[in-house]
Amino acid sequence: MNATSKHELIEKNMGLLIALVILVVSVGGLVEIVPLFFQKSTMQPVTGLKPYAPLQLSGRDIYIREGCGNCHSQMIRPFRAETERYGHYSVAGEFVYDHPFLWGSKRTGPDLARVGLRYSDEWHRVHLINPRDLVPESNMPAYAWLDRTPLDGSHLPAKMKALRTIGVPYTDEAIAQAAESVKGKTEMEAVIAYLQGLGTVLKNVR
Repeated sequence: MNATSKHELIEKNMGLLIALVILVVSVGGLVEIVPLFFQKSTMQPVTGLKPYAPLQLSGRDIYIREGCGNCHSQMIRPFRAETERYGHYSVAGEFVYDHPFLWGSKRTGPDLARVGLRYSDEWHRVHLINPRDLVPESNMPAYAWLDRTPLDGSHLPAKMKALRTIGVPYTDEAIAQAAESVKGKTEMEAVIAYLQGLGTVLKNVR
């Protein structure tokens, strides 16, 4: 059987074509991904990085729940246009405690990788209640109800224990105190706490 006949056989046999495509994609993916698990730069936290505090961890869950990542990236690419606007490009060591990570290049809204401490808590609160009060051209929806919704921290100990099993260094003491530490907080406060921590480890690196 010549090469043309083999090619025609693959094209006409849908099952064989699907199997070969899966095989090629799988091998290519493994070749690209597996080496990353053995590189120190992708597995070791950057100096000064700490696990999310319980309030920040809750805020991150709300951030994901509300689909913020659909419009905002958390990855500054190593291009001059990006670093001049947002700061130091993103490195894997900043995100070793993120599960799941929120990298991406979607820019309906600005990148948030270095937003931490750039604005005050009050600025974020007003922005989340009605974005157009601060940014008239914004098409971001309002999240006013977050300011009226009590934060439920009952799930935090179990979540932090689960994260510890995959390498996040939470202590027994931190886990035991997690639910109590967020008592009386609102979902708005949790989201703001999360946003205020983004990118602060490398914020002053140029």
